[in-house]
This record gives sequence, structure tokens and C-alpha cells, in this order.
Amino acid sequence: MKPLAYRMRPQNIEQVVGQQHLIGPGKIIRRMVEARLLSSMILYGPPGIGKTSIASAIAGSTKYAFRMLNAATDSKKQLEQVAAEGKMSGTVILLLDEIHRLDKTKQDYLLPLLESGQIILIGATTENPYISISPAIRSRCQIFELKPLAESDTKKAITRALTDEENGLGKYHVKLTADAEKLLIEKGNGDLRATLNGLELAVLSTKQEEADADKKATHLTIHQKEMADSLQVKSQNFDAHGDGHYDLVSAFQKSIRGSDVDAALHYLARLLESGDLISICRRLSVIAYEDIGLANPAAVQRAFSAVQAAQTLGLPEGRIPLANAVIELALSPKSNSAITAIDKALNDVQTKTTDQIPANLKDAHYSGAKKLGHGIGYIYPHAYPNDWVPQQYLPDNLVGSQYFLPKGNSKIEKAFKEQYQTLHKMQADGLK
Repeated sequence: MKPLAYRMRPQNIEQVVGQQHLIGPGKIIRRMVEARLLSSMILYGPPGIGKTSIASAIAGSTKYAFRMLNAATDSKKQLEQVAAEGKMSGTVILLLDEIHRLDKTKQDYLLPLLESGQIILIGATTENPYISISPAIRSRCQIFELKPLAESDTKKAITRALTDEENGLGKYHVKLTADAEKLLIEKGNGDLRATLNGLELAVLSTKQEEADADKKATHLTIHQKEMADSLQVKSQNFDAHGDGHYDLVSAFQKSIRGSDVDAALHYLARLLESGDLISICRRLSVIAYEDIGLANPAAVQRAFSAVQAAQTLGLPEGRIPLANAVIELALSPKSNSAITAIDKALNDVQTKTTDQIPANLKDAHYSGAKKLGHGIGYIYPHAYPNDWVPQQYLPDNLVGSQYFLPKGNSKIEKAFKEQYQTLHKMQADGLK
């Protein structure tokens, strides 16, 4: 039997829970459905708040064929099958989950189909599409942000699931006590999928003890204790105050950057409670290189080792190396000179018309290179004392540019700073 959350998926726009800023009367998606003038869109927000439900409801309300694929795991061949169906029927709605993981081959195949309207794409992602999705796809889609579900929305979905005898749990005649319902909603933390599937587990794992006087129907009352026993894992995509996942990882990074060990451990604990080890490891790796960087390369390497250890161990044991890394990074000297340097270099590449690579630096390992003047005049540094000789490396119009501005907040970075300044002056003097 399919999970309750799947069975309760809305069949039309009226059954969607929450997201009234998009599907309420007079709102954009409802207007599109009512006019049958659909355009491709990207829905983004945390898991379990209605991305798939809205796509399913749009298909049900418009009677278009509806197909679901995953950008990460489904192949181009499966996309071709959906496209063939769209060609035959005129239009097919494709829900493409994890659209931020769409590779270039699939993207190039999809683009003309979106242009022609053969496929109406509804992309679903937990990532910010303005950062994680290619401009080519974004430009062909409207982007809609889904909001966390209000407690009243979750209650409405629970009531519907408990009373629906065809797809829900109506045949069990379930009653939740007020404290059991409150616990269920709190444990779900805005993730309706987790809430409904947790409700089903509680119903199916709790013994039916009460019966009607006529013995024709059993009743089931679930108290807080039974609900607590059934819900062992907290789904913490949003905390009790509605803070988003990205707010949480932002606070985590800023606490380490600000050298507040206790705050950093607090936010680490909240991330650990959510069970999202992937996000923790990814963000901690970024923090190590972005905020500590050249001020303490050894701590950066140890943080990376801690991340690898946590990934190998999994949770809950992975919390131990992660805590070690967080404490050390928070207490370490800080430097952002590396990220500042590469961003300055990127800015020049993006905003300036750069001259060609100096001819003496071009590849000379092929027939005809010398005829083009490539590699001629290159001076081999290892043939000189201290393995260094003045030589132009930057394009002509960027000679003298300085991207690396070390701070010298630690002995290590101070040494880098002195070496950099010495070499920069020697280079400038040698090219005069």
C-alpha cells in the first residue's frame, strides 16, 4: 500500500493545503489553471510543503497528462518518452523533481520542448533557483516560492486524512487527543509529508481497543504517549519559530565567523536534530575555507578530515568529529583573503576585456606552435637561483594587478603576506 501522503495527494486545485498566495482565489496559479494558459514554472521551498501537490492539482484541474521524473536519477531516454507523449497528446505536464541537479545534456534536450509548449515543466527544488538553476532554464520558467504551512493548514490536512474513507484513514474511526495532535504538528515542523506519514504509522501501530455498543465498528483514540512512541524522528526543515533551513545554516556560519563557540554549537545541534548531515558537512567545508582559510590551513585540513569522518560514521556518532571541528574553527584566527582574492580576479574576468595570454606562456607541445610564436621566450624558473626569475605572466592590460590582499592575522598568513609582497615588488622591479 502506498503511503498516506501519496494517497492524499490533491486531485484538483481546491484540495491543495496552504500556499494561498499562489492558489487562492484570484492568485496567479489559480488564474493560470482557470484560463488553461499554463506556463512552465519552478516551485521552490523545503520538503513536504506542497510542490508535488500543486503540480498534481494543476494536472488534475486541467486534465492534462501528468508525469513525474527526477532530474538526478532519471535518464534522457525517460525524458524522450515524456516528450513523445506530449507530441501525441498536444501537451503533457512534467513534474521534474530536484531540477537543480539537471545536467547540461538533459537541459539542452528540454529547452526546445519548453519553447514549443510540448512539455509544461513544473520544476521542484529545495534550493534557491536564482543560485542553483541555470539561467537558460530560469528564463523559460516563472519562479514561485512556497511558504511554510501554518498550523491551521496542517490541522486541515490531518482532519481530511482522518475522515477520508477512500484514500485516507476514515475506516479506522480515529480520534486524536488535543495533545497528541499538537505533538504530531510540532514533530512535523511544517513538513506535511512527514506529518501524514507519521499519522499513518501512529494509527496502524496503535491497538484498537474501543468498540461501539452495537459492535459494528471499532474506534481508535490516540493519546500523546502513543503518538510520541510512533514519532521517533523530528522533521526539522523549519524550527518552531518558522526559521528556514537557509536561515539556520547562515546563523551557523556567522557564529563560527564571529568566534562564538556556544552559538555555533547551538546551531550545529539544531542541524543535527534535523538529520541533514549532507548540509552540515557541505557548509562546514565552505566555512573552513572561506572564513578561516590562510589564517590556519592546518585547522582547515582538520575540519575537512572531520567532515569525512562524520560522513563515514553517519549519525549520531558523526556529531563528535563535527563538534571538534566547529569548536576549533570558531576559536581559530580568521581570514577571508583567499575568497576576496578570487572574487576580485573573477570580477576582472567578468567585467574587463582581457588581453591574450602572453605568447611565451602558451602551449608549445604540438607541431606548429613555434610558427605561431607560442612558447618562445619562456624562461624556466627552476634554472635560476631560488627557482624564481622575473617574467610577465598576466595579460598586458592587467600587469601590476593585485588580487591577494593578505591580512596577516596569524603567523602563517603573516608569512604569506611578507612573501607575497616581496615577490610582487621583485616582479615589478624586474619587469621595468
